[in-house]
Amino acid sequence: MTDVRFIMGGIGLATALIAAGPALAQPAGEEILVEGQYGAAPDSVRTLSQAVSYADLDLSLAADRDELRQRVRLTARFLCDKLGEGGAGGSSLTPSCRDEAARGAMTRVGTIEEGFAPRGTTWVRGPAWKSPYPTDWPRRYP
Repeated sequence: MTDVRFIMGGIGLATALIAAGPALAQPAGEEILVEGQYGAAPDSVRTLSQAVSYADLDLSLAADRDELRQRVRLTARFLCDKLGEGGAGGSSLTPSCRDEAARGAMTRVGTIEEGFAPRGTTWVRGPAWKSPYPTDWPRRYP
């Protein structure tokens, strides 16, 4: 009887972990996922993604909305550079990796901004977001 309970418990745990798998891949609460896809990457690598946090921003403020949009644009540039897109990106007929990555994330940013309420007096600013790209990029690519 003990063996059966042990086995059933193990199956239940495995089922819970499998069910939680997709949820674990999603970004945490106050993050936007930027996904870069580029056709010239090796067959084994076609996409990269990076979560961009806005936990330290109050999106009811224009300056903080601008900051989030800048983070998304620079993260898209970073991911697509890593995937091998150089220069200005794609041709005039096909959108660049950077344009597509930023466009997809900006759609989600717009949805969040539409429903965002001011943080209020009890809000505690989250930790500063640590960008994956070099620290001088905000000055180089305004």
